[in-house]
Amino acid sequence: MREVKPIAKLGLLGLTLSLAACGSSSLLEGEKIDYKSASKAPSLEVPPDLTQLSKDTRYVVPGGTVSAAAYQVQQDNRPKGVSNTAVSNLGDVRIERDGNQRWLVVDRPADGLWTPVKDFWQESGFNLVIDKPDVGIMETDWAENRAKLPQDFIRRSIGKIFDSVYSTGEQDKFRTRLERRADGKTEIYVSHRGMQEVYTNQQKDSTVWQNRPTDPELETEFLRRLMVKLGVSEEQSKAIAAAPMAPVSTATIGQANGAPVLQISESFDRAWRRVGLALDRTGFTVEDRDRSQGTYYVRYVDPTTSSKESGFFSKLFKRSADAPDPIKYRILVKDAGGNSTVSVLNATGQPETSANAQRIVKVLADDMK
Repeated sequence: MREVKPIAKLGLLGLTLSLAACGSSSLLEGEKIDYKSASKAPSLEVPPDLTQLSKDTRYVVPGGTVSAAAYQVQQDNRPKGVSNTAVSNLGDVRIERDGNQRWLVVDRPADGLWTPVKDFWQESGFNLVIDKPDVGIMETDWAENRAKLPQDFIRRSIGKIFDSVYSTGEQDKFRTRLERRADGKTEIYVSHRGMQEVYTNQQKDSTVWQNRPTDPELETEFLRRLMVKLGVSEEQSKAIAAAPMAPVSTATIGQANGAPVLQISESFDRAWRRVGLALDRTGFTVEDRDRSQGTYYVRYVDPTTSSKESGFFSKLFKRSADAPDPIKYRILVKDAGGNSTVSVLNATGQPETSANAQRIVKVLADDMK
């Protein structure tokens, strides 16, 4: 919660006017991303059961520059009917695009990528609060993009004082998932979650944090920057990230033997990726996964079990002292003759028909719209 006293606001306003009178009024072009981890973030604690999380510059990939136009020609001329997934190779790093998703495929084992990926997030201004190499998941803390503050003469003159008084009212965190492939390569996914501070009354003297929509552009930008960390040139990464995204099929909610299911008109591989990203974006605690069985092992907190907090996301960010422990579920992705179905199973692997299963299916479906 931001706390800016009226007197402080007035004083800063006077200083702002005096500086503006003698300084340039034009805004300076600044970095679009400049994150700074928050030392305190009320109501933004990480979900339960998550643990606390050297620099290595040996990862260099050869390759010259590439233009966006040349890249698009390459994509347009690729063989038809082979795959709906767009691929661009850059040494041992490539980016794949499927509908509105992008991810990296790196020809290195996940164990060799863990340290440089951790370094990347720390160098980007984040602290890491999750470090689970056994399941391939790391997550940043909540951080504020300071580049959204005014980039003008006034901010440069006030410097740190300005930053200590004002905030953007928004915070972001990012989850990175590394998936080991049978061929020894690693897939890297980056997902975003955002919160915004809103007033709770007309007097505007009290605020709360609420979730805000996922930003796919931020996900793409950090994937691009991660490519650079792994050795791809700035020119190459920008050209790849600029390639347009194709529309993707939506998931619809149905029923199977009395249990809620998601029906996706896509192959298993594509559905597996989409479900994994949806779980990351919506804040589920993924304890483990088994791609060969199509199963994600997750934890879920029922939002109706406590009257002190309302909403699915608030339960994920903050738990009261009397809040119940999360319930374990399995999210099963299954091939259905070229299409896919997604169902919720209980901890023993039996179909779940409870209200919680319906909520989980709806949360996933909403993210896949």
